[in-house]
Amino acid sequence: MISVYQLKPKFQQMLRPLTNGLAKAGVTANQVTVFAMLLSIATGGVILWKQSLLWFYLLPAVLFLRMALNAIDGMLAREHNQKSKLGAYLNELGDVVSDVALLLPLFILPSVSPWLVGAFIFMAMLVEFVGVVAPMVGKERQYQGPMGKSDRALVLGLLGIILPLWPIVVEYLNYGLVVLVALSVFTMVNRIKVAL
Repeated sequence: MISVYQLKPKFQQMLRPLTNGLAKAGVTANQVTVFAMLLSIATGGVILWKQSLLWFYLLPAVLFLRMALNAIDGMLAREHNQKSKLGAYLNELGDVVSDVALLLPLFILPSVSPWLVGAFIFMAMLVEFVGVVAPMVGKERQYQGPMGKSDRALVLGLLGIILPLWPIVVEYLNYGLVVLVALSVFTMVNRIKVAL
């Protein structure tokens, strides 16, 4: 199933010189992971605090930076001998915490069902959970789409551009959330099937 995640190898190749420079400077994978998580929490917090669609413009830039940081921490761990058990925990927890922090601002949107926002956030966590469970049944960590972490980032980034420009889109967002929840359920089932 097509997913933005499939672009990751080319993205990593572009970031490799920067990653090598960070490694030489003594920056660790865990530091990058924690920074990405704190950045996401701060961004979600600012949007919730300001309660304005204009602040959704932060999302595209922050989500792009977060995806870059996620790629960098992985390369630091794999290519610069920084793998650790703590890093594995931070990586998975950081992703889920960051997703929730950046999705929470959807609750402030007028006319949008909080139940659908909650369902999307819940499914985002479940999708990542079933991906992490795969090694327990003898398979690799699963990343299939169509609504994995990278795909959610793309959708949220697009919303960050569209909503401030065309606030009328909010009136139709419930329909979009139904589709996103359905795609998340499909992604969860897809990952389970592959792992089995």
